[in-house]
Amino acid sequence: MIETHAHIYSDDYNEDRTEMLDRAWAAGIEQIWMPNCDSGTIGPMMELAQAFSDKCLPMIGLHPTYVKEDFEKELLIMEAWLDKYPFIAVGEIGMDLFWDVTYREQQKKAFLYQCKLARKHNLWIDIHSRNAFRETVALIEQFGDSQLNGIFHCFTGNLDEAKKAIELGFKLGIGGVSTFKNGGMDKVIPFVELEHLVLETDAPYLAPVPYRGKRNEVSYIDIVAQRVADLKQITKTEVIAATTQNALSLLR
Repeated sequence: MIETHAHIYSDDYNEDRTEMLDRAWAAGIEQIWMPNCDSGTIGPMMELAQAFSDKCLPMIGLHPTYVKEDFEKELLIMEAWLDKYPFIAVGEIGMDLFWDVTYREQQKKAFLYQCKLARKHNLWIDIHSRNAFRETVALIEQFGDSQLNGIFHCFTGNLDEAKKAIELGFKLGIGGVSTFKNGGMDKVIPFVELEHLVLETDAPYLAPVPYRGKRNEVSYIDIVAQRVADLKQITKTEVIAATTQNALSLLR
């Protein structure tokens, strides 16, 4: 399995990171893709990338909730890193209008700039979109490059939104929300072809049932795989095989 989105450098794992990773490998995880947040998370992320160079693969980007007054300075740091390290993607980037809309316009500028960086380096993008699907889609369409693709991480939209994301060339990142009783994914996943799905946890956030509300971890992706299998009425083995290939297809 490939875990396409996990913040394993988070302080939440400072006490048992090695054990957490051992559980991930034991669960059959072959690779963990690490999204970046801002300049402050690059150091701990890159330590893991160097310690597990074949398993923990880093992205680089400025997360929308970290976009503040100094966002342009932060973007220059991301750009400099892109010039000196072979990251797998630009991410996580996007729009978040859930917590605070103060920096809405700065988020838009940061997203478009990072889309440009992704295309310059022939990389895909890992999109964070919360309470902002329409705005994010508008920015992708404004950018207007059909070669821009990637993942709508932690996809929780409706079927029409799923179809729109797919139409734009993106895969849907399916995580713990798919196991929530009112998560809404039971109305989406059965009607989306398996070729458009990838698996993730977003650890340490959004733990699946029965761990909801607790710290999430990478090994729980097995629960997500089983949930997708149940919703699509196929085997977990089929889900793992397909989503692994879907993820690998993004790597350049």
